[in-house]
Amino acid sequence: MAGHSKWANIKHRKAAQDAKRGKAFTRLIRELVVASRQGGPSVEDNSRLRTAVDKALGANMNRDTIDRAISRGSGNSDSDNLDEITYEGYASSGIAVLIEAMTDNRNRTVAEVRHAFSKHGGNLGTDGSVAYLFEKKGFLIFSNDIEEDAIMDVALDSGAEDVISHSDGLTEVTVEWEAFSGVRQAFEHAGIAFIQADISMLPITCVPLDPSDVKQVSTLVEALEDLDDVQNVYTNAKWPE
Repeated sequence: MAGHSKWANIKHRKAAQDAKRGKAFTRLIRELVVASRQGGPSVEDNSRLRTAVDKALGANMNRDTIDRAISRGSGNSDSDNLDEITYEGYASSGIAVLIEAMTDNRNRTVAEVRHAFSKHGGNLGTDGSVAYLFEKKGFLIFSNDIEEDAIMDVALDSGAEDVISHSDGLTEVTVEWEAFSGVRQAFEHAGIAFIQADISMLPITCVPLDPSDVKQVSTLVEALEDLDDVQNVYTNAKWPE
């Protein structure tokens, strides 16, 4: 199926931001610790941990560092008591912003998030103010050297939601997040390799971003992503080409 996905609006920009983050390993380790604590240290039984390990390996984190983070999570160390918090707000042009954070000090984190919004023309909202504009989805990305028919067959058999062909030759499979682990395993068992697999908060509807607001919204998103406690920042902006 040819089509347009909401992820396509943000994936290239997000990739560029991820590449320049100096704190990428800190975020990855934090996710490994929390995933291990919540679901146990076995990647076979903990799909969130498995995804976190794959991300860490993809970022060239060595296996020893990954194993230590998993051990920290399963060891219930008081120093790793991190709370997962979601913040919601608006940027210029009425763009919705959803922030996922992990923190050991809620007061510090909310103050830093509020300051970033205020400094860059946005407003921190209340719980529920923008969350309804996003949906939790799983996705898998395949390179252009894999036949789309083969991807389609496995996707249909495993209960995936959609298969999308992108103009850059990549193929994307979207899936309800609850079924993500099963669909992923179906592709692995079929011997079809993917270049990325993750669960993300995708906008239900994208809002065109006024060209005059691009710089301000970009600056706000970057400021939020630079905060130590922030894991992910999502928007419903449709960025100009």
